[in-house]
Amino acid sequence: MPGSRLTWQDRRRIAAGLAEGLGYAEIARGLDRPTSTVSREVARNGGPGVYRPDHAHQATGWRGPPPGA
Repeated sequence: MPGSRLTWQDRRRIAAGLAEGLGYAEIARGLDRPTSTVSREVARNGGPGVYRPDHAHQATGWRGPPPGA
């Protein structure tokens, strides 16, 4: 699914991976996504210690579509 937006389920899996202590690369492999996608997602939404998937998913609506979309 590379190139598409993260789903709510993807974000839940990121949060679960962080809670298990997995690294970004390992989480990304499980999602079939680039490591940079996971690291940017987490950084954009508070960092590994405070990442909340529900808030992160809602925040995508606040930010709007990416440029050129």
